[in-house]
Amino acid sequence: MKGDRKYILMFLLPAAAFLTIFLYYPFFKSLYLSFFRTSGFYSKTFVGFDNYSRMFSDDLLGAATLHTLELMLYVIVFQVGIALLLAILVDNIKWGKGFFRMVFFFPVVISGTAIALLFVLFYNFQFGLLNTILQDMGFNKVNWLSESMALKAIAIPTVWHYVGFYFVLFLTAMSKIPSDFYEAAKLEGISGFKKTFLLTIPLILSDIKVVITLAITGTLKVFEFIFVLSRGQNGTEVLGTYIYKKALVDQNFGYGSTIAIYIVVFGVVLSLLANRLLKRDEITY
Repeated sequence: MKGDRKYILMFLLPAAAFLTIFLYYPFFKSLYLSFFRTSGFYSKTFVGFDNYSRMFSDDLLGAATLHTLELMLYVIVFQVGIALLLAILVDNIKWGKGFFRMVFFFPVVISGTAIALLFVLFYNFQFGLLNTILQDMGFNKVNWLSESMALKAIAIPTVWHYVGFYFVLFLTAMSKIPSDFYEAAKLEGISGFKKTFLLTIPLILSDIKVVITLAITGTLKVFEFIFVLSRGQNGTEVLGTYIYKKALVDQNFGYGSTIAIYIVVFGVVLSLLANRLLKRDEITY
């Protein structure tokens, strides 16, 4: 047993060191810097909780939070919803599951920046693909990145990028459901949509919770789609781009670190709330 413990520690220590260096140290460093007013890398003045007080009167931070929540709504409803629907459809076919798994997962391996650049070619007002199609059909051009449409337009590539990832998680969870359950349901006359809503979804509810948590935390980290497509203009500023502007553009690492702590706390609260809303007796197998 002691020998096993030694090997367990050997495998755990590199992971613990990695997490300490790239996760815990940056977090506590940000917490430390949040109590300072900084100008560049080396100039800092202790200000206590002034940065936290400033957040409550920062209208731009409030707007970025609302935009993030709107984007999060699109992600939870459409990204998670489409992934679940695709998983249910693919799970009910006998042949070709591997093919669909590969096709739907493929966008995940593409860089978010590359996808954003692709959608720049779609949305461009002068020569974009969408406006070219509209003109060929006799319609007027549309400014897809106007203030009223920009965030919704950016939500499309954001949703599309990770649908395949959640699809694979759902499909894997469904593949672990014992076939005996479905056979018993068939004998009871439960099939089709009733089987999906009464059996499949309750059995993978814990996986749905995990996916929703990942969707929430993933939305808080959205940056490249906003930065490439709109630079945070026209009502598209989100927390990821706002912290970038404050910390790196304005060189105010103190306030940027405060926003980073705010994002962490905000993400934890939203994740706990989502799990609380989905809390119920789960079916185990």
